[in-house]
Amino acid sequence: MAGRGSAGGQGSTVRDAVVELLRGLGMTTVFGNPGSTEIPFLGEWPNSLRYVLGLQEASVVAMADGYARASGRAAFCNLHSAAGVGHALGNVFTAHRNNAPLVITAGQQARELLPLQPFLGATDAAQFPKPYVKWSAEPARAADVPAAVAQAWRVAMQRPRGPAFVSIPVDDWARPASGPSSPRPALSDPAPDPAALVEMAAALAASRRPVLVLGPEVDEEGAGPAAVALAERLNAPAWASPFASRLCFPEDHRLFAGHLAASPDAVTEALVGHDLVLVLGAPVFTFHVAGHCALFDGAAPLWHLTTDAEAAARAPVGRGVPGSLRLGLPALLPLLPPAHGRIDPAPRHRPPAPSAADPLPAAFVLSRLAARLPPGAAVVEEAPSHRPAMHAHLPLREWGSFFTMASGGLGYSLPAAVGVALARAEAGNAARVVCLIGDGSLMYSVQALWTAAQHRLPLSVIVLNNRGYGAMRAFSRVMGTHSVPGIELPGLDFTAIARGHGCAAERVERPGALDDALARALASDGPALLDVAVDAAVPRLYREAGEDAR
Repeated sequence: MAGRGSAGGQGSTVRDAVVELLRGLGMTTVFGNPGSTEIPFLGEWPNSLRYVLGLQEASVVAMADGYARASGRAAFCNLHSAAGVGHALGNVFTAHRNNAPLVITAGQQARELLPLQPFLGATDAAQFPKPYVKWSAEPARAADVPAAVAQAWRVAMQRPRGPAFVSIPVDDWARPASGPSSPRPALSDPAPDPAALVEMAAALAASRRPVLVLGPEVDEEGAGPAAVALAERLNAPAWASPFASRLCFPEDHRLFAGHLAASPDAVTEALVGHDLVLVLGAPVFTFHVAGHCALFDGAAPLWHLTTDAEAAARAPVGRGVPGSLRLGLPALLPLLPPAHGRIDPAPRHRPPAPSAADPLPAAFVLSRLAARLPPGAAVVEEAPSHRPAMHAHLPLREWGSFFTMASGGLGYSLPAAVGVALARAEAGNAARVVCLIGDGSLMYSVQALWTAAQHRLPLSVIVLNNRGYGAMRAFSRVMGTHSVPGIELPGLDFTAIARGHGCAAERVERPGALDDALARALASDGPALLDVAVDAAVPRLYREAGEDAR
C-alpha cells in the first residue's frame, strides 16, 4: 500500500499521503505502541520507515523526546486511542517543558461510531492532551488528515518547540486524500529586535560586575560557542539556571560559577552584589520552594533573552527581549567593548575528591564514573536526590552531552536515553550513552530496557540504588515531617529485571569492585545495567547542598 501514489495525488489514500509526508519531512523513525485503531496505518509497513516499539506509551513518548532533542528534528510518535494518550500524558507534559518537537498521533474509533460513545472512543479527543501540546486537532474530514499532520510538524518545529497532536479515526486511513500535502520548510527562527540589542549592549558595557544565568536554550539552539564568547568578552561569571535540562556552559571553564538551586534565597545569595543580571535561554526563574527573591526588588537591572515570548512576559522583573539566541548572541557580541578593568570572578569552589567507604557514597561513585566516562559520551540523568553530587563530581563539557527532564516528573530519562542513543547511532555517532538513574526512577519506565536490547544500543544504565525515594527523604527533613509512608523500596532485584528484558546486568556493593564493574558496563556490546548499592543517607538539598545551592 505504501508505495502507491504520491502525497495527495490522484488515487492516493490518506495513509499513502501521510507515509510520503513523513519521508519528505525526515520523520522516518516512528515511535509507537500499536493497537487496533492503528492497524490500518501500520499494515504493509514500508521499508523506508523504521518502527521503534515501546512497551508502554509513556516510554514511547520519552523515546521520541530524547530522539528529537538529540537530533534537533521533530520525531513522530503514534499512540493507541484515548487510553494510550492517558498513559503517555506525564511524558507529554515533560516534552512540553523540554521544548521537544514531537508530532503525536493517536488512533480514534470509526467516525460512524463516535456518536454512540464506543469502546476505545475518545470524547473530544483534541482536548485531551491540552494544555501541554502547542496545537491539537481531530480533522473534520478524513481527507484533511495529511494536512493536519503537516501543520502539526510546522507548529512543533516553531520556537519555542514542543509537541503537537492529531487524533485520527481508524477508518480515515483508507479514504482518499484531499489535495497535496507536500513538505514545506519549518518557519525560520525570529531574530531579536536590533534596537533592543543595542540597548542591552550599552547596559552591559556600563556595568562593572555583570553576571550571566544560562539555560537549556543555549544548547538547544547550538548557541553554546557564542555564549562562551559572550562570557569571555564580559569576563563575567556564568551560572546554570535552576533545573536546567541541558548543558548550559562548559563546567570546566574558568568562568563557570555553578548551578543555581531552585530556591529564591539561594538565587538571591548567588547573584547579589552584581550590578546587572543577564538571563539567556531560561525562565526568570524556576523555583521549587517558596520564599522571597530579593532580586525582584529591583536592586540590579535584569535583561532576558529567550525564544519563549511567554516566558519573557511572565518574568516578574527586567527587560525581556524575545528572539533566537542563535541569531541574537552573534549580533550582540560586536556591540560590546572588551572587558577592560573588570576584576576576574572568583574561581568556583571545587570539592575534594570523595573517599571510598562502605556503603558506597554516591559522590564517590560519580567521581569514578567521571574518571571512566568514554570520550564523546552523553549523560541522560534522572537521579534527583544525587544531582548536587553529580554537579560537584561529574563535570560536563561538551555541547549535546547532557539531557534530563525539565518537568520534574519521573519515568523520563531511561526511555529518553534510548531515543538519544537511536538518534546518535543514526547520525553515525557510536559513542556511549549513559543513563544515570535512581532506583525509584528506574521503575517508572523500566520496560524501555527491552527496546534498548532489541536495537543493541550502546547504552549503560547506572542505577544509584539507595533503596528508596531519596528526594522524599530529603524533603521530609526540610519540611520537618517524620514517618512519611511510601518512601522505602525494599525487595527489588534490578539485575533480574534487566536480564529479563534482554540486558546484561550486574550489581556492585563494595568500593574495590566498582571500577571494574563500571568498565564492563561502559564497554558492553549492547545495553548493560549496573546496579550500585549506595549509602541511603538523606541527601542535602538547596541551601544545605553546599556550593551548588548558593
